[in-house]
Amino acid sequence: MSFSYSLIFRGYRRDMDMAAHPPRSAPQAAAPAHRARWMALAREAAECNAFYAPDMLGAALDHLAGGTSVHLVEAEVQGTLIGLLPIVTQPRHGRVPIGCVSNWMHDHCFFGAPIVRRGAELAAWRAFMAQLDAAPWAGGFLHLDGIDAAGANAAAIEALCVEQRRGWREIHRYDRAMLRSELDADTYWETQVRSKKRKELRRLQKRLAELGMVEQRLLDDEADLATWCEDFLTLEASGWKGKEGTALACKADDRAFFRAACAAAFDAGRLHMLRIDLDGRAIAMLVNFRHGDGAFSFKIAIDEELGRFSPGVLIEIANLHAVQGDPGISWMDSCAAVDHPMIDSLWAERRTIVQYRIALRGKGAIRLQRAAAFTFANGAESLASLLKGQG
Repeated sequence: MSFSYSLIFRGYRRDMDMAAHPPRSAPQAAAPAHRARWMALAREAAECNAFYAPDMLGAALDHLAGGTSVHLVEAEVQGTLIGLLPIVTQPRHGRVPIGCVSNWMHDHCFFGAPIVRRGAELAAWRAFMAQLDAAPWAGGFLHLDGIDAAGANAAAIEALCVEQRRGWREIHRYDRAMLRSELDADTYWETQVRSKKRKELRRLQKRLAELGMVEQRLLDDEADLATWCEDFLTLEASGWKGKEGTALACKADDRAFFRAACAAAFDAGRLHMLRIDLDGRAIAMLVNFRHGDGAFSFKIAIDEELGRFSPGVLIEIANLHAVQGDPGISWMDSCAAVDHPMIDSLWAERRTIVQYRIALRGKGAIRLQRAAAFTFANGAESLASLLKGQG
């Protein structure tokens, strides 16, 4: 199937030089009509990504972009949106002092696959790369982070680079826990978790129940949403994240993003929020965001004063039952760091996450500069690997 496409940039800074149409200001790009286009695209996504779905992406653009120039690269075919890729410029690439462009992975974004329409994956990537090739501000190369090695975007990227003889390189990969099983929750729990650990957790559940009334709940009433959000912010800030200043409640923009993302996702039927209460007070909470037939585990908060009862594990047990008991959720990405000791011991499946470096083209001096940057970055990486191997 062949596609023709138009090249469209949506900018979040008026002073940026765009390759195609003039940039839209943040209020224009954040308008409901504009986000409706993203919603239509998200419903037909070839690869689910709750972080780039309109509820979470819109909240991030409104509250987390700050002084960052976020370029929304859109691909269209015959007036239909077939791709959306948020892009930012980076002054350096890791330890390499070379600028590049990258998919926008803010502090609370844990998956970076752009939203591309099912059946138009390759056409979308042709449009993305054509626009970046034509953009004078897109220096160096394209760095993509948080991509599923087995996903639709990875397949389209490989096909495109082969088709166009465009240089590309996988620069990092790791596995993280995910939940994908047709087993019911009880069977999965008994199959995947050691009997000794199951016995210990049953003991902790009984001991916790001795302290008062323990209740597990799943958010289903919009009237409770604001209270649950505040309870989560308070609970997370009460622990080590609050002491280190990394809890959502520590920054006004992060708080606003969280509230807005939860509200928008609830309206769209994509918020999945659980809690465990002890005598009516939250001691563990978990926030997930859904997209398509999947879901992404976003944040967890626990009462660390009750750490001896492993409230984080107990909320994950509740989450396992909620997910496996929901016919609309086929899988959940833990979004956890590599070798996470808790979730890795509970979930057996793994998702391979990769980073790519993709060459950009252009004309004249820009083409030469981009080729040099791509070659230099690859060379520096190879040299570093060689020296590490000799150390």
